[in-house]
Amino acid sequence: MFKAATIKDIAKELGFSASTVSRALLDSHEVSIETRKKVKDYAKKINYYSNPAARSLKNSRSYSIGVMVADVANSFFSQTINGIESVAYEKGYHVIITQSHDLYEREAINIEHLANSSVDGLLISMSAGTTDYSHITKLHERGLPIVFFDRIIDDIKTFKVTTDNFKAAFDATVLLIKKGYERIAFIANAPQLSITSDRVNGYKAALEANSLPFEESLVKYCFAGGRILDEVTDAIDGLLGLPDKPQALFIASDQLSKASIRALSKLSHHNDLAIIGFSNSDVIDLISPHISYIKQNAFSIGEIAMQMLIKLMESKYPIYNFETKLVDAEIYWNDNFDL
Repeated sequence: MFKAATIKDIAKELGFSASTVSRALLDSHEVSIETRKKVKDYAKKINYYSNPAARSLKNSRSYSIGVMVADVANSFFSQTINGIESVAYEKGYHVIITQSHDLYEREAINIEHLANSSVDGLLISMSAGTTDYSHITKLHERGLPIVFFDRIIDDIKTFKVTTDNFKAAFDATVLLIKKGYERIAFIANAPQLSITSDRVNGYKAALEANSLPFEESLVKYCFAGGRILDEVTDAIDGLLGLPDKPQALFIASDQLSKASIRALSKLSHHNDLAIIGFSNSDVIDLISPHISYIKQNAFSIGEIAMQMLIKLMESKYPIYNFETKLVDAEIYWNDNFDL
């Protein structure tokens, strides 16, 4: 009969006490770095896994955390989850993933379910359909550790991590301008999202810095965030149908980039249009029409978010000073758009 390895097995083999092995596995600073490494290496060798149920009974904790994203099929979110899990499992936490599909109702129900499941903390990326944050505020006020990542909100004081969206949009717009494109249209996600306002503001600042006018008619908001193809198609068709049509198109989210490519492939009047959009897809270079793209450091964002949540969950004292960490993105230019 299979018998899982235990802390006592590790202690007996290495000549340490069970309490020393337990603290080493939890990365306690009460144990030397050398001992921690020795214990962890041996635990990995014998495929030791901590027992979250036993620890939960002992410490009144579940050693599980909840993660709320818009869509796990989105390349950015799947890569972020990989970053979250890489830290969580190393620290002995299990991850429960839920998705809102950018619907407020789904987000509220799922977050309530996670809280009622006694998770030790929540990592949340806001739904595009959410304008009322009371379902999260109530949990925060009751003391549930919460960290926001990617789509953050200012109203709740806690740790947050996201892409430096203003800088990414500013740099991408400046790059288009330097390449000779001055009339640049912008397709954005729902306006209430933090990533939308930051990216629109970066775009505006780049135009101003280069003495170009900002035109409201060149900005289209897609409230479904790319989930409704007709909404995106209508936005692009409207832009390309303008008397003075744009020379370039800036697409301000992963889901929108995917939907925009599908929409553009059906339109006949986009061949001379330079396109740049946010995308973390591994196959973006193979898709037609080709686009330049902004790739976010999704894995790192996930890692940082989980580290922040662990800090909140495991702190012995209340934390009052919170950081919002901004992570740089990378821009990949498609040479086909050089004038």
